[in-house]
Amino acid sequence: MPRARRNDLPTLSGQLETLLGKQWRFDGRPPKYDLSVWIVTDDWPKHVPVSEVEVDAFAAWFGDLFDEMFGPCS
Repeated sequence: MPRARRNDLPTLSGQLETLLGKQWRFDGRPPKYDLSVWIVTDDWPKHVPVSEVEVDAFAAWFGDLFDEMFGPCS
């Protein structure tokens, strides 16, 4: 008697569809947190103090991006 090849066997999803009698759709795990119910609160002050060192750091890392977005400094 010939053995069934692996491709001839139904997949696990196919077996579940046969058992349930309807198509099974597996979307994966639900999200851990429902982002639609999150509330975002902005409690920062109107003016945030920034030091020269912080400005220099941003200019060093993101200067090319800023120049591309806003144009070169004049």
